[in-house]
Amino acid sequence: MLPVGSAGERSGGWWGCMALIVTEGSLFGYLIFSYLYLATQEGQNWPPEGLPALGLGIFNTGVLLSSSGFVWFCERCVRHRRLRMGVASMGIAVVLGVLFVGIQLKEWQNHPYGLSAQLYSSLYFTITGFHMVHVLVGIVVLAMLLIWTALGYFDEKRCLALSIGGLYWHFVDAVWLFIFSTLYLSPYLLRTGS
Repeated sequence: MLPVGSAGERSGGWWGCMALIVTEGSLFGYLIFSYLYLATQEGQNWPPEGLPALGLGIFNTGVLLSSSGFVWFCERCVRHRRLRMGVASMGIAVVLGVLFVGIQLKEWQNHPYGLSAQLYSSLYFTITGFHMVHVLVGIVVLAMLLIWTALGYFDEKRCLALSIGGLYWHFVDAVWLFIFSTLYLSPYLLRTGS
């Protein structure tokens, strides 16, 4: 059988993933706090180039949230012995993850400044770049889960690896909601609140 994880709801892998989520969530929390603190100190000039365009960010948020739904659906399909639908669902999730990366790279290219141009750009690229690393790791995890699902390694009793991989992917998506709210939406609130 598959040499990953063990049977049961709360295996060592599950607890390890939860520890990773708490640790990484804390780091994202510190980065977002730093951004918000500095934004309140700068006032009207934050972000320096003006309010962020919301179009690509909103679309990319929808892409990432949709991928999370497909990951969840894959696990559900496997638990109900519908492996073909599970494989298709996980395949769509992987494609949506890659699409998210492509859109994020396009958005980085659209910015008129670089990583070290100013304080705002340093925080913007650090926060979104750190998230991008997590997305790329998640895509690799989902791709492995896709292969293992296609090979029939999972069934209704042994699919904990799907749950753990899905948990990580849902964490990456949840973090993006905080990042989107902070980097894309909060500047509008800070401008109107001044």
